[in-house]
Amino acid sequence: MKKTLIAMGVLGAFSSLAFAASNVTLYGVIEEGVMVSKAKHKDTTVQMKSGFDQGPRWGIKGVEDLGNGYNVGFILEQGFSADTGAEGTAGKAFNRESFMYVNGGFGKLGVGRTGALSSGAQSNQILTGWALGTGYMMSAWNSMTTGTLRMDNAVAYNTPSFDGFSLHAMYSNGIVEDTAKWSENNHYYGIGAKYQANAIRSSLIFEAIDNKGAAADVYPASSANKRVFLINYGLEYNLGSWTPMFAYQWFNQDEGKKTHQFGLSAKVGVAGGDVLVGGRYLFGHDESVTTGTDKVRAWNVGAAYVYPLSKRTAIKAYAGYADSSKAWADKPDTSYNGYAVILGLRHSFKSLSDKDLIRPSPRFLGGGFVSGRKYEKQNFSCFCPCNFWIFRFCRFQCNTLRKH
Repeated sequence: MKKTLIAMGVLGAFSSLAFAASNVTLYGVIEEGVMVSKAKHKDTTVQMKSGFDQGPRWGIKGVEDLGNGYNVGFILEQGFSADTGAEGTAGKAFNRESFMYVNGGFGKLGVGRTGALSSGAQSNQILTGWALGTGYMMSAWNSMTTGTLRMDNAVAYNTPSFDGFSLHAMYSNGIVEDTAKWSENNHYYGIGAKYQANAIRSSLIFEAIDNKGAAADVYPASSANKRVFLINYGLEYNLGSWTPMFAYQWFNQDEGKKTHQFGLSAKVGVAGGDVLVGGRYLFGHDESVTTGTDKVRAWNVGAAYVYPLSKRTAIKAYAGYADSSKAWADKPDTSYNGYAVILGLRHSFKSLSDKDLIRPSPRFLGGGFVSGRKYEKQNFSCFCPCNFWIFRFCRFQCNTLRKH
């Protein structure tokens, strides 16, 4: 029994050191709400809604300093449904992101699974100009066109920032698979520019998907051999108490949607929280419509209020309304015709990283530990994972102090 306790104590101590040395962080988000919604020609529904803005996820990320200004990092992130516990994508251990990168004076170069430049999701996205982002149901910027695209087999690069200006490029050798010959894979190409300095934040992104591969792997769905091109531009100007935003999207798909979309939105600080409000208008053609006119018109408005209960927990409320005409007048989908009202809670968590840990001087270690309890001294708190009677064997491992 004593040997087991000693082993457990030593392993616990060494594991804490390993996490600190590698600067590894465990993090996550859980978001759940109650949603009342109704799409045109459908019944009103009341349901639990997981991730109505931020998809529930947990992840591990880490960085190792190589010296001379270079470091290697990784992100492993898995999504799940908060109301059922189901994994985000069947068969994927890390469906949201599985990405490794090298960072240095040349910029950042990485490979793996990640989100597209305009996806509004994951570590390589640079979308700007829309306060409600790519969450909040029908208020998601990409709800009527691409949706949120994450891809496998990706290579991403961005330059260092030059006075706030940076260039970004991304390529996927196969959005889902790249086992066929090159000409039969579905490829993604993206290039963008981002500017962020002082009160201004802006981006311009061009993307293309060739959809050459298997019909089951094309994006968006039912786009086999139909190329997709899109341009997104966004501009934000921080005025202190509020930030007005402008966004534009051009979308063109072979034998499909050919649309222009404009959005005006703002983020406003109100009563200790943030109000996010925006309105969009879309017009163009949908060549997939085979009867009647292929002209399309659509608009929607939405507003959310995020009130923080703490640094990691917030109450969220949202209401949105969408309406379409011409070829989309009878679409039974809340993204085009309908409304949604949501009230929910978001909680995020993150483990300690090197930034949170301080190496103590020997005087903090001398004789002050109590088994499994916090030791407080000079505004610091220390925790020894070992039992008191085996402390003599591993006190040199119990040498991290956390700010009290």
